[in-house]
Amino acid sequence: MLGVFDSGFGGLTVLKAIHDRLPTLSTIYLGDNARAPYGTRTHEEIFQFALEGVRELFARGCPLIIFACNTASAQALRQIQQTILPVEFPDRRVLGVIRPTAEEIVSLTKTRHIGVMATPATVQSKAYLREIADAAGTTSITITQIACPGIVEFIEAGYEQSAEADELVAEYTHDLIRHDPTIDAILLGCTHYPLVEPLFRKHLPPSVTIINQGKIIADKLADYLDRHSEILTRIEQTYRRVYLTTKQNENLSSLASTFYGSPIAFEQLTTKFHQA
Repeated sequence: MLGVFDSGFGGLTVLKAIHDRLPTLSTIYLGDNARAPYGTRTHEEIFQFALEGVRELFARGCPLIIFACNTASAQALRQIQQTILPVEFPDRRVLGVIRPTAEEIVSLTKTRHIGVMATPATVQSKAYLREIADAAGTTSITITQIACPGIVEFIEAGYEQSAEADELVAEYTHDLIRHDPTIDAILLGCTHYPLVEPLFRKHLPPSVTIINQGKIIADKLADYLDRHSEILTRIEQTYRRVYLTTKQNENLSSLASTFYGSPIAFEQLTTKFHQA
């Protein structure tokens, strides 16, 4: 099965796009809702939490894991790829969302001025600054990042349409455009943010393109599997869907179902993860 890991609900926006693009793939989704959000955590915490998620999904037989979480991709992916996989899981792979998104956003801007709205940990990592600049090559490009604490918390609590969430999104989007009015493409650099995309659209100029990651990651995954048949042949293709969470909460499945767009039944992990 294909493993998809996220700090909470946000990765469901990526998973839905994967299911739409590659419907036969069997998937296991693991949301670390008990310790969400990751965006204000330290690097060491994020790395430890992400590594626990990787080990859990590999133990369940996944040959490939997608980090459907920008914060985990920014803070933990490279270290896991370079120091953990070669030693513990040389025949397994973990992919993130930042590089494929960076490649896409460079192709969409006309003014060469890009905005990135993400969690504090993703902004602090400067991962998007590096990857977008690298994807742009010798072409000059201006990137403005805005850290957006609080938005994920509203989403995880089910208050994504509240007046307080609207006010917070308005504050961040207005700050970004004031900083650089020539921005014509904005990346929602957290997979939770598409759940409040109407609020971003409400407070941004109509000329600004909003980029969320679901379809980008699904298309890139399809291309990756086309090029790596040795991985594809190890992924079950029986349409099976498993949804796991680290948190015990009877409202969790109903909230997730609203975000995903169809019913989801979460199972609580019996594995005892490190608590923090």
